[in-house]
Amino acid sequence: MQQLFYEIEVKTEGQGLYDFTQQTISWLNSQNIINGMLNINILHTSASLVIQENADPDVLSDLKTFFDKLVPMDNKLYKHTTEGKDDMPAHIKSALTNNNLTLSLKNKKLMLGTWQGLYLFEHRLEKHIRVLTHHLIGD
Repeated sequence: MQQLFYEIEVKTEGQGLYDFTQQTISWLNSQNIINGMLNINILHTSASLVIQENADPDVLSDLKTFFDKLVPMDNKLYKHTTEGKDDMPAHIKSALTNNNLTLSLKNKKLMLGTWQGLYLFEHRLEKHIRVLTHHLIGD
């Protein structure tokens, strides 16, 4: 049994979904672990992680639009507005989604469906550099 850690940075250009699937798969392919579990964690409270369709970009656009309607950027609705109109909405969106993902690795293959990809969901309007940690356990 082995444990490995890996960290990637994802540069965002504001709100949206950023695919990091290939970065993760490339790292996994360079490791000697055949079967195991991968946990991916985002080290931020105003962005999140999701597994989502990677075939039709309209899905990603619709998802962003839905969350913007669900959690409006209106400072009159929130007490915590220190960093601007996207501050508290970003924290709420992050709470509604995931801060970590756990996936199986079987025969060197990450167990994702045909149309699934790994996405960082940026909830802030400005550019950010987001840190994702990968923790792989297996043999």
